[in-house]
Amino acid sequence: MDQVIPDPARPLISSPPAMSASIPEQSVTLLQLNQLIARLVVTPATQGVWVTAELSDVAFRGGHCYMELLQKDEAGRQLAKARGIIWANVASVLTRRFESATGQRFASGIRLMVRASVSMHPVFGLSLVITDINPEFTMGDLVRRRAEILARLKAEGILDANREFPWSDIPLRIAVISAPGAAGYGDFINQIYSNSRRLRFTTRLFPAVMQGERTVPSVLQALDAIEEDAGSYDGVVIIRGGGATSDLIAFDDYDLAARIACFSLPVIVGIGHERDVTVLDYVASLRVKTPTAAAEWLISRAGAALDRLRDLSSTIARLVTERIGGAREQLSYLHGVLPLTARDSLRRQASRLGAAISGVSGISSRRIAPRRARLDALAATLSAASAAVISRHRLRLDSRLQLIEALSPQATLNRGYSITRVDGHAVTSPDLIPDGAEIITSLRDGVITSVAHKNK
Repeated sequence: MDQVIPDPARPLISSPPAMSASIPEQSVTLLQLNQLIARLVVTPATQGVWVTAELSDVAFRGGHCYMELLQKDEAGRQLAKARGIIWANVASVLTRRFESATGQRFASGIRLMVRASVSMHPVFGLSLVITDINPEFTMGDLVRRRAEILARLKAEGILDANREFPWSDIPLRIAVISAPGAAGYGDFINQIYSNSRRLRFTTRLFPAVMQGERTVPSVLQALDAIEEDAGSYDGVVIIRGGGATSDLIAFDDYDLAARIACFSLPVIVGIGHERDVTVLDYVASLRVKTPTAAAEWLISRAGAALDRLRDLSSTIARLVTERIGGAREQLSYLHGVLPLTARDSLRRQASRLGAAISGVSGISSRRIAPRRARLDALAATLSAASAAVISRHRLRLDSRLQLIEALSPQATLNRGYSITRVDGHAVTSPDLIPDGAEIITSLRDGVITSVAHKNK
C-alpha cells in the first residue's frame, strides 16, 4: 500500500490508497503523527475559545474532572463529541462556583458554556482543557428550554388540561410513582396510613427511576401501567425527596410533561424542594413542595368531604326533629278541636239534608208521574216490536237449519253413500292414499277400517 509522508509545513492530506503488495518505502511512527497533529491543531485560534456543549460521563479522579462534551440536534441525535478535562488546580474552584451560581450539581445532562483550549497529548490524544465556566449560560439555557416546552404545550392546547381535570371529593385510591425504598416515598406512606382522621386510603406503588437518564422512560412506563387500570384509582402522585437541583433536569422534558398534561387522572407532583420548579409543576393538577405535603393535601380533601357529610347529617337530623316537633303540636291541637268540629259539621249537614229531602219530595211527585206514563206506553210498544223481530229471525234460522241438515255429510250417508278418510282427511282420489295406509270408511250405520294395498 502506497502512503504519502506528511510534510510538517503543510496540512495533513491523505491520498486514496492503492492496492499494492509492495512494502511502503517510508512511514512515520504514531508518536510522530500525533506530534504533527499537535502542531496543526494547537494554534492561537484554538486556544481560549468559548464553547457551548452538553456534559456527559462526568467523573472526578485524583482531583481532576474528566468529561465528554456533546452537541446534539433537536431530535437528540449526536452531532459532535470531544473529550474535556479540568485540571485539579482549578477543578474544585470552577465546579463550586458553578454549583453556587446555578444551584445545580456539576453533572452529566446539563448544558454549559466553557472556555477551553485544544490540547494534543502524544499519549492521551486530543482533548479540550477547560479553564473557565460561564454559569449564566446554564441558567439561561434551563429557563429557555423550560419556556420553549411550556410554549409548545400551550400552543397544542394541553398546558392546562390536567389542572382542569376534576378530583374526586374523597380521593382514597391513589397510584404512586416513586423510587422504591426512597425516604420521600416512606414519608408519604407513613403520613397517609397514620392520619389522625382515620381515613382508609388504598395506595399502589409503580416503581420508577427518579433521577438520571432513565427517569423519563421509567416514569412514562409507570404512567402507561396506571392508564391500563385507570378506573381503579382516584388520582396519581409523583414524588421524590430532596436532592441536588441537577437531579431534576430530567423532569424538564416535553414528552413527560405532555403525557401528564393529557393523563386521564388528576396528577399531584411533589419533587425537589420549595425553591425547585420543573415543567411538570406547570402541567400537573397540583404541585406540592414535598411528598408529605402531597399526603397532607389528600387527607385534607377527604377530611373536608367527611366534615361536610357530618354537617349535612347534623342539619338533616335537626330539620327532622323540628318537623316532627311541629307535627306533634299540630296533632295535639287537632286532637282537641276535631271532635267539636265533627259534631258541628254533622249537625249542619243533617239540617241541610233534611231541607234537601223536603225539596226533592215535592219536586219528584210533580215530575215522576208524567214520565212514568210515558215509560208504560213505551213498554207496550217495545213488547210488540220485539215479538215481531224475534218471529222473523226464528223463521230465518229454521230455514238455514233445514238447508244445513240437507247438505251435511250425515245426510249423504243416509242416502247410501260412504265417506273415505285417511289420517282424518276425506279422500277424493286413490292416488292420495299411500300404500299401507289405514283407511276409515264411514257408512250410515257404522265405520269400516281397512288397509290400502296398491296393485304392483
